[in-house]
Amino acid sequence: MPKQVTLKIDEKEVLVPEGTLIVDAAKMAGVDIPVFCYHPKLEPVGMCRMCLVEIGRPMVDRATHQPVLEADGSPKIQFGPKLETACTTPVSEGMHVVTTSQKVKDARHEVLEFLLTSHPLDCPICDKGGECPLQNLTMAHGPAVSRFIYDEKNHLAKQLPLGELIYLDRERCIQCGRCVRFQNEIADDPAIAFYQRGRSMEIITDSVPGFDSVFSGNTTDICPVGALTTADFRFGARPWEMNSAASICTLCPVGCNITFNVRREAVSGGKSVIKRVMPRQNEAVNEIWICDKGRFGYHFTESPERLAQPLLRKDGKLVPVDWDEALTWVAEKVKELSGNMVTLVSGKLANEDLFNLQQFTLAHQGEPLLFSHMAGGDLVAQVGLGKDTNLGTLGKGTTVLVVASDLHEEAPVWWLRLKQAAARGVTLIVANPRPTRLDKFAAHVLRYEYGEEADLVSGFVPGHKSAYPEVAEAFTQAENAIIFYGSEGLGLEGSRALSAACAELLVRTNHAGHVNNGLVAVWPDGNTQGAWDMGFRPAADLDEKLAKAGLVLIAGADPVAQDPHLAESLKKAGFVAVQEMFLTKTAQLADVVFPVQAFTEREGTLTSGERRVQRFYPAVPPLEGTRPDYAITAELARRTGLQLETSPALLLQKIAGQVPAYAGLTYQELAKATEQYPIVGRSDLYYGGTTYDNHQGLGVQLAPASQNGEAVKPSKPESVKLPRPRAGELLVVPISRLYSRDTATMSAALLAKRMASPALVLNPKLADRQRVKAGQSVHLALDGGTFDVQIVLDEAAPEKVALLPRNVGVPLTGPRVGTLERK
Repeated sequence: MPKQVTLKIDEKEVLVPEGTLIVDAAKMAGVDIPVFCYHPKLEPVGMCRMCLVEIGRPMVDRATHQPVLEADGSPKIQFGPKLETACTTPVSEGMHVVTTSQKVKDARHEVLEFLLTSHPLDCPICDKGGECPLQNLTMAHGPAVSRFIYDEKNHLAKQLPLGELIYLDRERCIQCGRCVRFQNEIADDPAIAFYQRGRSMEIITDSVPGFDSVFSGNTTDICPVGALTTADFRFGARPWEMNSAASICTLCPVGCNITFNVRREAVSGGKSVIKRVMPRQNEAVNEIWICDKGRFGYHFTESPERLAQPLLRKDGKLVPVDWDEALTWVAEKVKELSGNMVTLVSGKLANEDLFNLQQFTLAHQGEPLLFSHMAGGDLVAQVGLGKDTNLGTLGKGTTVLVVASDLHEEAPVWWLRLKQAAARGVTLIVANPRPTRLDKFAAHVLRYEYGEEADLVSGFVPGHKSAYPEVAEAFTQAENAIIFYGSEGLGLEGSRALSAACAELLVRTNHAGHVNNGLVAVWPDGNTQGAWDMGFRPAADLDEKLAKAGLVLIAGADPVAQDPHLAESLKKAGFVAVQEMFLTKTAQLADVVFPVQAFTEREGTLTSGERRVQRFYPAVPPLEGTRPDYAITAELARRTGLQLETSPALLLQKIAGQVPAYAGLTYQELAKATEQYPIVGRSDLYYGGTTYDNHQGLGVQLAPASQNGEAVKPSKPESVKLPRPRAGELLVVPISRLYSRDTATMSAALLAKRMASPALVLNPKLADRQRVKAGQSVHLALDGGTFDVQIVLDEAAPEKVALLPRNVGVPLTGPRVGTLERK
């Protein structure tokens, strides 16, 4: 517990931790000190001078070093001759702060008057109008008349693109530096900078391509004027025209809290449409930040390619039919083929969908399968993060191991939070076969060859011999320890071995079942952990199971797109029904296709990689003709003599009653929110930016079985041997890219230039042995197919393997041997 300091702000007594800045202390006390350059998440710089206040301190006798007292015995306060910046001055015992004196008011007048000398008067057309700190603070504290001449304002070309996502209006910039400092301090992407000085100073981009950062959109949130805007929102709407709906990002396992801003507009035919995605504060999850994929990747929900009517195969072709006919067909097949059924899902579905599908499948003696290249969700349920763990509070005494994961590409906000944790004293260990962006902040960086990840982790177990004894000791002797494991270069078998090794290490070192300890899986989808918790499991022999099934029900998954070989398996299946938003490659092979609602059109819950269950809410009316996945399953159940819930809230109650870890969860519990710091909200945009505060729920983190007192004995990890390439062949391993070519991301036109491509990444030495050059297009023969790829050289890539992004049209669910053929 830090030492507490007592001071007075405008005669109001305040008790705050020692080291608190005056501007933050005032905020806690409900006193507003206006700022422009200051932001509670950034280091203070005192650039704009908007926060000037009068500060008095208790006088001390220089001879006796005792306080000087007034006649009434109270300390005598001496105010300095000059105003001081509240954003750079920490509080001290007995301090008096005055924020409303005439001297302070005059200073604010002058600062605002000066800022407006070079600021355009385009408020009526500015995108920031209605949520502009400069506009609001000018109305509250600015002068009524300016002494400067309007014609002397600085005039520059408008709407300068810093990249394809962010636009800059140089006239509006007040040089507060928030954007530049965010990119340097928080994102560690110095992609933008100040150029020139004085009145000619402006923001430029230093990166190629422009503003190359996965967090660029956050600069538009913290910009206190309309200088920075996103490409998909500028000139789109006014804040007062839009409604807000709380939601959860579904595009990675972090579970970032977001807000959809929605407007019903004539240009969209009178429909309610999403105008932008904004961060929603949750200090235990994403603080007030989101990545650009989460900000711009929602457009799939409004794609004109979405299905709006069931499809039934007649005479070899899928034709539109009504819901009753489609449901009748599938229900009859279910009754006919009960006992020979397989249900295949992905982590894109909500818990309510997954629960109904699992209940339906088991009731008909079917097998619930998860389409995933990662294993270990059962182990995460046993030794996952202890309840009440918050990555944002980790510090000295905690060791974090990140293995087989490029977090910057797979879960950017986790990368950001672990980077910050390392700065607070966390011992960060990064183990990966190739360099990643997290290496820079690690105390220990370990390299291993692909296929050795499980052995590396097992070497840390007490009694085992490790190649890195110092690192092993740093982990085993740590007060708290957490492991993040991913799927770098791994298929299902390798992932199963790695997760088992991680779980064994945590149990053997007593780092399971406690707060700030445990296992985190860097899943490919937003609710993969929820799918495991609801009883779905991946299968190594998925192709055989699909081929032998009489009935295959697929929901929220497109296996054929990721592994074209599965197309033949589905063709051999007796009957295939698909629940999907789009006519995917898998849906094209189905006998029946049910059109489903997007997560923006319904409510439900998701379980993040930290096993935090969070609630999302409907933002827009559902597309006519679509239904939520859980409702489709419930209707099929009714037609086959079963009774399943059709209410999301009641479904969560069912889950709570049947899945022990979820006991006690209700929609009401998930909707609870408490005050968070820093304090942000729509009434004080100058302080925290345009991010939304959280009144709709912070979620509930589940306790792993080990924390509930259950004995945990993880299975021993089994060694996995990689295929060995012969002369002329090469080993190709999968890696993850943030902007993968999945259905969701492909629908976001703004992200097109950032999409992962079929690029085969080779070390120059390996390229020489294969006799290929950078930029060369070649044929990659892999698993019986031939695919066009382009050669990319990277000296940081391992010398013995080729790297290929997942989900780029090449079937690579794990390490495979291939050959290159020149075109």
